[in-house]
Amino acid sequence: MGRKEDMVKLASTLMGNRENIRNIGIVAHIDHGKTTMTDNLIAAVGLISKELAGKQLFMDFYELEQERGITINAANISLVHEYKGKKHLINVIDTPGHVDFGGDVIRAMRAVDGVVVVVDAVEGTMPQTETVIRQALRENAKPVLFINKVDRLINELQLDEKQMQERFVKTIAKVNTLIKKNAPKEFKDKWTVKVEDGSVAFGSAYYNWAVSVPQMQRTKINFSNVYTHLKEDTQKELAEKSPLYEAILEMVISHLPNPLVAQKYRVPNIWKGDPESGVGKAMIACDENGEFAMMVTDVSVDPHAGDIATGRVYSGTMKQGMKVKLVAGKKEIAIQQVGVFMGPERITVDAVPAGNIACIVGLKEVFAGETIGSEEMQPFESFKSSVEPVMTVSVEAKQTKDLPKLIDVIRQITKEDPNIVATLNQETGEHLISGMGELHLEIAQHRIEKDHKIPIVVSTPIVVYRETITKESPTLEGKSPNKHNKFKMSVKPMPKEMFDKLAEKKIEGKIKPKNPASIAEFEECGFGRDISRKIWAVHNNNILVDSTRGVVALHEIRELVIQGFNDAMNEGPIAKEKCLGVMVFMEDAKLHEDAIHRGPAQIMPLTTRTIYACILSADAILKEPKQTLTINVPQDYMGAVTKELGSKRTQISEMNTEADTTIIIAKAPVKELIGFSADMRGATQGRAIWTAEYAGYEPLPRELQKQVTKEVRERKGLSPEVKSAQFFLE
Repeated sequence: MGRKEDMVKLASTLMGNRENIRNIGIVAHIDHGKTTMTDNLIAAVGLISKELAGKQLFMDFYELEQERGITINAANISLVHEYKGKKHLINVIDTPGHVDFGGDVIRAMRAVDGVVVVVDAVEGTMPQTETVIRQALRENAKPVLFINKVDRLINELQLDEKQMQERFVKTIAKVNTLIKKNAPKEFKDKWTVKVEDGSVAFGSAYYNWAVSVPQMQRTKINFSNVYTHLKEDTQKELAEKSPLYEAILEMVISHLPNPLVAQKYRVPNIWKGDPESGVGKAMIACDENGEFAMMVTDVSVDPHAGDIATGRVYSGTMKQGMKVKLVAGKKEIAIQQVGVFMGPERITVDAVPAGNIACIVGLKEVFAGETIGSEEMQPFESFKSSVEPVMTVSVEAKQTKDLPKLIDVIRQITKEDPNIVATLNQETGEHLISGMGELHLEIAQHRIEKDHKIPIVVSTPIVVYRETITKESPTLEGKSPNKHNKFKMSVKPMPKEMFDKLAEKKIEGKIKPKNPASIAEFEECGFGRDISRKIWAVHNNNILVDSTRGVVALHEIRELVIQGFNDAMNEGPIAKEKCLGVMVFMEDAKLHEDAIHRGPAQIMPLTTRTIYACILSADAILKEPKQTLTINVPQDYMGAVTKELGSKRTQISEMNTEADTTIIIAKAPVKELIGFSADMRGATQGRAIWTAEYAGYEPLPRELQKQVTKEVRERKGLSPEVKSAQFFLE
């Protein structure tokens, strides 16, 4: 135990030396060896035995992770490494590669300044590799590259030395293309990875060895020696001569920035407050004596200690007992306990200065994304994710006595994973849990049943659709229930480019009239000056535009019209699914002069029903969610897989063969993927590995529109037939 206590003491003393701190994430496609690599780094500092490195999967301490061999939660650990006579503190976050847990990756990126991108030498960059590089660069986290599983090139592909190097060049070029495409302008060229400067390393995490150019110069091992060791299967010797942790940690220390450097360009990207304010200056300078500011990137729940909020301290020093403000929660709280993570263990420390990743124990009502400060401050930007839950299950407790406990557990799960959305269906009393895919929901179910011991009944998954329009509607006139108020409205489909930009900016809610900042944002999306000035509200990426002229008392009913618009966008007229990409124009209004006759009971239904009529006369359709599948399968089973995909309305976009493995990339409707895991395991005897990544909503084929609409309406207890536009105008 002494070793660990020494580590903690050392880590505490190094926290204040910001030049020698590195906050890094390990990111990769599923199964490319992130956790195995992290094990090596932990073994290097003596927290686990070197024999177990790569086998223990120390960071996958959640039992389901060990059982399935995948990382589900992002895990944190602090390591100390000496380089060129100086001790460095390296805070590592091992992130999941499975796309269902992409939310964890995005949150982890907010806490780190750099990432080690791990790529399998045989498979090369995969769709999820592209996604994680994009996520890291969006958060201004600098990448370095580790090409893993190099031994497979010789053992499985039988490549010679020249072919092996050609393979590396191809992978590096692909990673650099992604970096140039996604890096902030000023870093496009500076952040590309190069073999010659040591920002690329090669090795095998499983066999604990790695090489990079600086390491080769020191150890006098060259590519030919590496090739010989692999050919002769003497990787153990290679690991002794050129250990993985030395090459990786040297690369991290030499090429990834410390918090003093990184916060200068990262803070303006993730915090839109005044850079000249006290807290702004303190964060940009990473000043431990400035105002305290921290962003919570992860919340976990400890049955004994309560909520544990992990996050990055951007300025000031976090101490036990200090009073801080939860900015979004609008509460003042006292910090009970401060700690750092050593894998599954949480170690209590007295104080954590700016530039470190730490946790606060025992907070109530805190969520991932919360800003904590010593003073009132502008909150941090929300996590930049365009992904949304596309699959829903209903969950009920088997025994009524478990109901209060189930409500608490669901609340806890949504707090720990903001990508799981839970709602209570008021009519049926069922809890609806929505997630990124079947696996994501399986994990949530496992947590309720196994971790919290609550027996539950789970429905088959339901897919979430969206409603939209494909053409412009005529201008229609609707009447309020008392017939004293009339609106003329029309709708138009939002062009794709505008929709994508609006979704990226995450604008939501009521818009302040004539607010220059809002007008500029809408113009950037491409809406044009005239419309940008007249937008009243944005909801679920739909907009409400006031195109009226000189209507008396319109401002008095503005709030009610916005509420009616929100209601219509939350539950569209086809099947009460959310609307997407609809532009609603209020063209004219006749209002009763007496305010009592234009209250909420008149204006809200008038707005909603008129919008419904417009949507139905603009060729309304359902859109279905799609996912991009990446499937690795032995060639013998390729026929079985393509047959399976053929039965699921799947478009195959590419097929690549590497040795005896085929990689298939295809796009499939989420509806068809229910039960896909079981079908796939059956078709390939469990030999296929695949991931699914959210690919947005696309129109449901015309021939399925009627049938699916009817199914969704019946499931929701509505009449099977969609009402006509005229019905909503009467």
